[in-house]
Amino acid sequence: MIRADALAKTFKVHKKEPGLKGSLKSLFRRETIEKHAVKGVTFRVDEGEIVGLVGPNGAGKTTIVKMLAGIIHPTAGEARVLDYRPWERDNRFRGRIALIMGQKAQLWWDLPAADCFLLLKEIYRIPDDRYRATLHELARMLDAEKELNIQIRRLSLGERMKMELIAALLHSPRVVFLDEPTTGLDLSAQRAIRDFILSYREQHKPAMLVTSHYMEDIQRLCERILILREGEIVYDGPLARVVERYAPHKVIRAHLRRTGEPPQPTAELRALGEVVQCDEDQLCLRVPRADVARASAKVLEGYAVADLAIEEMDIGTIIERIFRERGEVQA
Repeated sequence: MIRADALAKTFKVHKKEPGLKGSLKSLFRRETIEKHAVKGVTFRVDEGEIVGLVGPNGAGKTTIVKMLAGIIHPTAGEARVLDYRPWERDNRFRGRIALIMGQKAQLWWDLPAADCFLLLKEIYRIPDDRYRATLHELARMLDAEKELNIQIRRLSLGERMKMELIAALLHSPRVVFLDEPTTGLDLSAQRAIRDFILSYREQHKPAMLVTSHYMEDIQRLCERILILREGEIVYDGPLARVVERYAPHKVIRAHLRRTGEPPQPTAELRALGEVVQCDEDQLCLRVPRADVARASAKVLEGYAVADLAIEEMDIGTIIERIFRERGEVQA
């Protein structure tokens, strides 16, 4: 379980002044300004829950993860992870969490993953039987048995990420922090990592906090999201509610059979929604959610439809719209 109450982190950064005069002045007297990376953040993540932490660059996502993992000390507020204060770095606490950062490796470049895992076994004091069973299970779930004895530097990026996941989960942590776990991976590797995370959650039920710039990660993994803007949480709730609130329309896309005559949208169809595209091949309408069924029926009745699809607005577009707005998102 993760709990953060009014968590805040302030950094002092050097004030930059333009020009030669500013550069000379900074040699003798450097002025600093306070940067609020995180302000009054409060939330809770329960056992078996995967919560997505979403926000633009500089919103404070990684800062929050580092505070909860005990890497940095907050300026104010209180946090409990498994009933420990993370920044006290109690060994019992560190033995029950895992931090996976997609842009930072923890394994040794010139060693095979199997040798790295043996060292981690000793660090975490994992009994032999449990170590073998856990390693076999994780390698099987990730389809990575053949790569265990290959030097890390000879593996592809996707294969290395699989090894990083095994390394982080060998000691069966109860809380897992995933900071950009699919960064730089191809689509196939991203899908494999997401499927593994969902399977692992289903079997072991840790509390999981995920940050990602890939909206596919958030959609696939998280039912609940925290939206951060300038260090503050502006929304904490179901992902589905964000879609309903900020995407009040759906898109009806009908692929048409060619009849020799270009289709003409009827006045009744125009009254139901906006005609985005209409040509010999495709009719595309944007309609309010409440009118989707009625509009779809009218399209099927009035046109030679070969295929019809009802599409949601892309979640990335929705989140960008929220970032551009001022004020708090209502849960």
